[in-house]
Amino acid sequence: MLYAIASIIIGLVLLVWSADRFVDGAASTARHFGMPPLLIGMVIVGFGTSVPEMLVSALSAVQGNPGLALGNAYGSNIANIALILGAAALISPIIVHSQVLRRELPLLLGISAVSILLLWDGSLSRLDSAILLIMFACIMGWSIMQGMRARTDTFSTEMDVEMASSIMPLKKSVMWLVVGLVLLILSSRMLVWGAVTIAQSLGVSDLIIGLTIVALGTSLPELASSVAAALKKEHDIALGNVLGSNLFNTLAVVGIAGSIHPLEVENAVLFRDMPIMLGLTLSLVFMGLCGRKNARINRFEACLLLLSYVGYNGWLVFTTLA
Repeated sequence: MLYAIASIIIGLVLLVWSADRFVDGAASTARHFGMPPLLIGMVIVGFGTSVPEMLVSALSAVQGNPGLALGNAYGSNIANIALILGAAALISPIIVHSQVLRRELPLLLGISAVSILLLWDGSLSRLDSAILLIMFACIMGWSIMQGMRARTDTFSTEMDVEMASSIMPLKKSVMWLVVGLVLLILSSRMLVWGAVTIAQSLGVSDLIIGLTIVALGTSLPELASSVAAALKKEHDIALGNVLGSNLFNTLAVVGIAGSIHPLEVENAVLFRDMPIMLGLTLSLVFMGLCGRKNARINRFEACLLLLSYVGYNGWLVFTTLA
């Protein structure tokens, strides 16, 4: 048990550090090859911050732990909206300027609804996974087109300023890209092993471990980047981190896990976790659009998001111990 706890702690620390290095290296490398800032923010950073979830869920699927694979993906989505955006908006109310992000909000809601429909039969088949991955490819193509057209979007401006302050030589960028990826794989294996071992020792389902400890751990890169963006009042980056990560988690992370190994979906995922995720996404659409000219996530709404995260995790603990 002690080795498993140590493995989770070391794995989480290494995961957060390596994810940060990977994102910095990937974004800087893309900048050297002339990729527009908006595309870097939407594609490179969105992908990079979701690599921990992707690797953890893929490894869990390989080892036959469907609860951990799905719990990690959907638990991270819940943490991204309720905890991360809640914390960022509490620091500085998030004003939604970017037209690209305003278009992504209802898209994320639609994707969340489709994912529930695909899993409603209690399983994630390879066909379901293929549908998710095809949707992901289509959305990435759409994002690239948006990124090429909307070069003057406020999200692009914020990304340009952010990247200008941390530019690296090409060789150093590639080095951190490779080192970050290798350490991400290693730390993900440590985290999965520790989580499965603890779940088996305590008699707790791997779904609960995935929804709580693992989901929070793999969401730490998004938490760090969104809080840092909020402190700098880079509101579109804070929101863009969450939207990009949730899109990747719902489509690519779950799709890759299911394509590796078809997964059985517990009723708790369908009737507890996914409705919570969908409800939070709906609330985010309401706060980010809502017909208001200067839509924002204010501090009162931020407190509601944080309270919902605490309440959700309290519910998980209570039902586990009951």
